[in-house]
Amino acid sequence: MNKITLLLATLTLAALALTACATKTETPTLSGTSWKLTSYGEVEAQTPAADGIDTRVDFGSDGNVSGTMGCNRFSGSYTQQDGQITFGPLMATKMACPDLPMTQESVAFGVLVGTVRTEWTQNQLSIYSEDGKMMILLEPN
Repeated sequence: MNKITLLLATLTLAALALTACATKTETPTLSGTSWKLTSYGEVEAQTPAADGIDTRVDFGSDGNVSGTMGCNRFSGSYTQQDGQITFGPLMATKMACPDLPMTQESVAFGVLVGTVRTEWTQNQLSIYSEDGKMMILLEPN
């Protein structure tokens, strides 16, 4: 009977160890994902993204990020680590657009600078500016 008790105890400990490993939360990777803008602006006073304006942020598996926030196309590099994204310099086209798309784009481009904090759930990606005052909210595209 002692051998059975020892075996059951060993199996129970092994199961607990596997469960702990399976529930460990790892930071999901943005590599290969695409997002659209939902809102932007001050963290506590978000402005909804303009209707009918194409927005997109694509995080490539090659470390490149590209997209549009409503007017100009942009591209650059990024790295992701421990709930943060570090953006390399972003390059963008220089088209003039109506006020609303330009305002939306200006705020978003101001957030996608340097090393920024992120919060990610399955349905939303929040990216905060370096100073934490501004944010863009994205959802899967």
